[in-house]
Amino acid sequence: MSNRTVAMRDARARLLDWFTSRGWSPAAFQRSAWARGLDGDSGLIVTPTGSGKTLAAFGGALLEAMCSPVQPSRTRSKGPKPARIKVLWVTPLRALANDTVRALREPLDALETGWTVAMRTGDASTRDRRLARTGQAEVLVITPESLALMLSYPDSDAILGGVRWIVVDEWHELMGNKRGVLLQLCLVRIRAMAPAARTWGLSATLGNLDEAAAALLPADGPAPYIIGAAKRRTVVLQTLLPDAGDHFPWAGHLGLSQLQRVSELLVGVRSSVVFTNTRSQAELWHKALSSVWLEAPEMLALHHGSMSQALRAQAEQGLRDGSVRCVVATSSLDLGVDFPAVDQIFQIGSPKGVARLIQRAGRAKHRPGEAGSIVCVPTHALEVVEYAAARQALLSGEIESRQVPRLSLDVLAQHLVTLALGGGFEHGAVLREVRRAHSFSALTDDQFTSVLDFIVRGGAALEHYPDFRRVEIDAEGFYRMTDRRAAMRHRLNIGTITSDGSMLVRLLKGGALGSVEEGFLARLKPGDVFQFAGRSLQLARVQDMTAYVRIAKVRDGRVPKWAGGRMPMSSELGRQVLLTLQQDSHSPEMRYASGLLELQASLSQLPSPERSVAESIHTRDGWHLFVYPFAGRVVNEGLAALLALRWGRIQPNTFGYAANDYGLVVSAQAHAEMDVTSLARLLSPDNVLEDLLEGVNLSELSRRQFREVARVAGLLPPSLPGRAPRSMRQLQASSGLLFDVLRQHDPGHMLLEQAQREVMEQQLDVQAITLALARLRATGPDLLHPASLTPFSFPLWAESMRGQLSNEDWKTRIARTAKQLEERNARKLRRRTGR
Repeated sequence: MSNRTVAMRDARARLLDWFTSRGWSPAAFQRSAWARGLDGDSGLIVTPTGSGKTLAAFGGALLEAMCSPVQPSRTRSKGPKPARIKVLWVTPLRALANDTVRALREPLDALETGWTVAMRTGDASTRDRRLARTGQAEVLVITPESLALMLSYPDSDAILGGVRWIVVDEWHELMGNKRGVLLQLCLVRIRAMAPAARTWGLSATLGNLDEAAAALLPADGPAPYIIGAAKRRTVVLQTLLPDAGDHFPWAGHLGLSQLQRVSELLVGVRSSVVFTNTRSQAELWHKALSSVWLEAPEMLALHHGSMSQALRAQAEQGLRDGSVRCVVATSSLDLGVDFPAVDQIFQIGSPKGVARLIQRAGRAKHRPGEAGSIVCVPTHALEVVEYAAARQALLSGEIESRQVPRLSLDVLAQHLVTLALGGGFEHGAVLREVRRAHSFSALTDDQFTSVLDFIVRGGAALEHYPDFRRVEIDAEGFYRMTDRRAAMRHRLNIGTITSDGSMLVRLLKGGALGSVEEGFLARLKPGDVFQFAGRSLQLARVQDMTAYVRIAKVRDGRVPKWAGGRMPMSSELGRQVLLTLQQDSHSPEMRYASGLLELQASLSQLPSPERSVAESIHTRDGWHLFVYPFAGRVVNEGLAALLALRWGRIQPNTFGYAANDYGLVVSAQAHAEMDVTSLARLLSPDNVLEDLLEGVNLSELSRRQFREVARVAGLLPPSLPGRAPRSMRQLQASSGLLFDVLRQHDPGHMLLEQAQREVMEQQLDVQAITLALARLRATGPDLLHPASLTPFSFPLWAESMRGQLSNEDWKTRIARTAKQLEERNARKLRRRTGR
């Protein structure tokens, strides 16, 4: 028996002893992951939240560390030390990085491996940055952006060439966006440096596992292994329903009517996390809970992505050490931050997707073997049905898929500049390397040439401007970046997370609180009060893109709204809602909603997977067509715009439209009665692309999308250190000028084409709209003519009223109309049923 075999046997025994000392026993999937990794295999570990994925991915590296522990050096050697990085642990969130460092250090220290763990993120300490830069840590926890930054240095090959393990945590959060595309490119470069490195992705919630594995690993490599736990973690879902007879709104999005019930449940447990879907909603719920909080104020905390890192870290530490009993949070705490002490999770409003519900439920009792649990707090009546549908989806195991972006040439341009800065590259070799990335497997020679032309001379329209000539071709044919100013700008620009144009919020006497979109602060004047970071703040002044504030004495003021706040319901959950409307009559949620659904059925009809429904209703403000595809807000908005255009072809009129996750409404001001023949023409799945291009301002949508594409590609570099940040207005002006120049002088420019393609795929989603139309045509729809608004149509009508001029505020008008409808319909229902 070889010395290596003996050492590995002893290492396994020590690792098992450590598990036993913690009261654990390695799960079968953990042992399988260790064995596969040690054999040199790569793959995907997909197990429920809290089941032990971290130790499954790290166990093989731990065993190797114990076989060859690092001995402390007794002499100080001269010159640079050789790099020691063995494990690259890629994480999508800085908050998750902090927690991962703690989780990895614990077994390394307990087993006396001598290995060092460092972190390289935007929050990293000076010491950790130095360790990462020089490679003087065996384990490096890093974000995709920081990993790309490391590749921009010429010594990256020497620093990363010894990597043996690559772990990508929460892969499902990265694979569906450009951050994941950037990471794919970084990983193919690192595999070229360290061919023996194994790559393992970790995820708890993924529907398309084969594509997820393919996107993470090179297509020309060995087949990936997908390892999962034999038993899924149980998720207990409880819906916080109003008492019998209590009024519950037909529409809404805050849920503050449930405040008292939530606060009563908070008292009964040691610690809780209250999840909301938006930062604005988190601020409002924190403020509302503060008004009824009976304990010390510091035991109630707030956590969202626009708050400063120091405040977020304070809330996280409070959950760990028990000094905070409740945190109101957004998706900033969704991912695998380990809080084993959290006893209770709340979800305010619908989670809009099964994967998100599972992820958040897993934050409670985040320990192997423990069941996840979540208390769902509906904000309006129809969300009760969504919770019933979510429970059915959990039982059937249906989880949303993530679609991998393809041919994001702006990301490729950024990556190639990084490689040119990091020592240079040769045309043929880097093309072969890039094609190993899943997102660029179909990259053509012409597309690659256009990217090279862009980074070398800016393309045909920009070649006369030196700032756009970033990369040079040397005498040997290598592409290199040598200009120091351009290099600094590029390193500041690395990444694909585009800013919404925010201003720093800082106390006059104190530190930073976070950032708020400048459009909100631009509407305030000195002395105005607003709510942010769980505080009432009074604006003192705005200077150098920073809002200086003081703590206000009054607990009032406006709450900021951030762009992209609304998240659409997933198509999987939408299909499950349709099934639940027909099949589920016994769950607590459906028993509560039965009265509302009976009213919908009596006034109109309940949609089903086999039969869709459209309603034509005349009110005092016009003629309305309501359709219920249950396809999510984004798809329904595109459908509404399409139907408005087509209806206008049939009958000239003035149309408006609105949409929510369930359906859409198209409203006409003049008389416009809808019939079955006209409805069939509106719902035709033919010529969808052509009609959308006619019905929307594609040029303006592309102009807006171009700003993001241009920023990622490096056309809109950030401000240099020591200078005031560029405002959103400046960025808009710069990107708009570039857009116009390219459209006039280089209309075939790759970034223009990409901006238009992203509009069609993301904002309009032509394919999803076409599928929705095909399903509507195949399932009817039945065209009904209710005498009044129905429970399904009322929220859409209310949404369409937002933009209309009135001397009453929107909430007052909607509340009055809702009350009148409920009273009228209650009388009708009593007459029909004889109650």
